[in-house]
Amino acid sequence: MGTSERNSYDVIIIGGAMHGSALAWWLTRMPGFDGRILVVERDPSYAYASTSHTNSCIRQQFSNEANIRVSQFGAEFIRNFRDFMGGDPEVPTLALQSFGYLYLADDPAFATALQQAQQVQASLGAQTRHMTRDEIAAAYPFYNLDDIIAGNHNTVDEGYFDGGTMFDWFKRMARRAGVTYVHDEVTGMRLNPAGTAVEAVTLKSGDSIACGTVVNASGPRALATAQMAGLEIPVFPRKRYSFVFDAADPLDRDLPLTIDPSGVHVRSEGRYYLAGCPPDEDPDVAYDDFGFDHGLWENKVWPAIATRIPAFEKVKVINEWVGHYAYNTFDQNAIVGPHPEVTNFIFVNGFSGHGLQQAPAIGRGVAEWITYGEYRAIDLSPFSFTRIAEEKSFLEKAII
Repeated sequence: MGTSERNSYDVIIIGGAMHGSALAWWLTRMPGFDGRILVVERDPSYAYASTSHTNSCIRQQFSNEANIRVSQFGAEFIRNFRDFMGGDPEVPTLALQSFGYLYLADDPAFATALQQAQQVQASLGAQTRHMTRDEIAAAYPFYNLDDIIAGNHNTVDEGYFDGGTMFDWFKRMARRAGVTYVHDEVTGMRLNPAGTAVEAVTLKSGDSIACGTVVNASGPRALATAQMAGLEIPVFPRKRYSFVFDAADPLDRDLPLTIDPSGVHVRSEGRYYLAGCPPDEDPDVAYDDFGFDHGLWENKVWPAIATRIPAFEKVKVINEWVGHYAYNTFDQNAIVGPHPEVTNFIFVNGFSGHGLQQAPAIGRGVAEWITYGEYRAIDLSPFSFTRIAEEKSFLEKAII
């Protein structure tokens, strides 16, 4: 455990993985913000963080304008990463492998939903195409499309990127700008007598640190962090599986991130391929439950991908892992911004698998809120906690 340098900070961020570090860095870039920032991270190896188990994908194929705009900025940030980081030649460029997502529809209702989503995406500048089965077959003849009616595909600013390098440089540049990171764990919070603000956090090391703003960026542990302030949030850990495999008969072109009706997704991963899915039964799990279902590949994933792509009949798994989604059971979308009653408690939670691609825009937006009391670049108010309290779902049809 480490010790903090001060007994008071303007902003305390609980969780130093992708979203905590993105916010910390963005705060240092906000004109007019000159506060002190503390990031408290319980495990600086990040071995079990969702950030470390991500597939590092990004897409504009959402049905809700807010999600589309957030991911469009994510793509802009990736393409101009060094410039955003101040032009430092030490900062690497990030490649965005834009082979796109390909959603496959096997029934008329889903085909119609894809067509409607494509129209929303196109109105915002996305290059998504709604494709017939024949058009998909012409572009990618290796698919078995006997059951497919239509699909949506976008090969511009959509695919996968090096999320690990982005995360590393968020941390590096935040530290260089004066952000303090401490290896410790928040175990409690003290509110003011009115219960309208968090006055201080208590650390496992015994320190009590006063704060102006506290940010919940604790990933799948979001509920435990919120409860320290007497708050509830519908975010729980859920398992998601990933498999990297080699194919005896590789495809003759890049494989888009194919969203199969079975619930399995698969894409190119360099010279290999990567597939993933949720388990058939998808319960909330304990924070430390990373037990692996070794029957999932044989019983679900391989049959699905070999049926869709017959060339994958002969494959060999070379790596596999299970990570946790910070899963918002209410509507599977991010919860962002202040609590309406404990007004200096800020949520950055519940991304439900969208977190890495949304980190640049969400980090910037929350930094704007903390600095100016408003969102300026992108309106993030649709993600507010208020919808949870009012039971008004954020409508997003494109959930993977």
